[in-house]
Amino acid sequence: MTSRPVLLVIAHGSRDPRHAATVHALVRRVRARRPGLRVETGFLDFNIPSVPGVLESLAAEGVRDVVALPLLLTRAFHAKADIPAVLREAPARLRIRQAEVLGPSPWLTAALERRLYEAGLTPADKSSTGVVLASAGSTDPEAIAVIAEIAREWRHTGWCAVRPAFASASLPRTEDAVRGLRALGCARVAVAPYVLAPGFLPDRIARGAAEADVLADVLGPAPEVARVLLERYDEARVPVPAALGA
Repeated sequence: MTSRPVLLVIAHGSRDPRHAATVHALVRRVRARRPGLRVETGFLDFNIPSVPGVLESLAAEGVRDVVALPLLLTRAFHAKADIPAVLREAPARLRIRQAEVLGPSPWLTAALERRLYEAGLTPADKSSTGVVLASAGSTDPEAIAVIAEIAREWRHTGWCAVRPAFASASLPRTEDAVRGLRALGCARVAVAPYVLAPGFLPDRIARGAAEADVLADVLGPAPEVARVLLERYDEARVPVPAALGA
């Protein structure tokens, strides 16, 4: 048995079958990048296997160490409350470390640009294109602030403008951000969904992008996303000591 902790990817789950299919595709890419690492998937709701079910199975097999990685882009309610509560109910024999959420990360920004280029843009279009960074939304101020900061930093890479938008809980909505970029004078407007998998809220983002010139796909199993998953796993598995004198 490997001495490396098992990586348990924790996804939210959805009634939309595209959600689980996308999560599984991403996990397959993670496995391909790290042969020999055991990677399991558990869902908080709607889909199976459930997180408690996977943890019970691992304990029954004799696994001791698990890194639980929230498949989330921001630290909001699920990362701060739901997932820790589920992990506290795990079998006592398991040693579980909860990894950080995926975002923010320059690799996720690279994945957003990958999806925009796949949708038809080119690097030469950046200076004349305004981008709506469209996320699911949250009632957590920290999560909203992170999305706004990502938009500010991304703007400095050469886009005409980058504006955040939210599918729920917060404003502006995608369609309002699209119109705002038109009014700003951007020659074209693109919508980049900052979401991992299809579902109800990503569909709302897509409807809000009706007046945009370009709608990118969700991040899904982009190689950059798989890379970030493994970075978060490594950080949780081997905590980096603070540098002396830093």
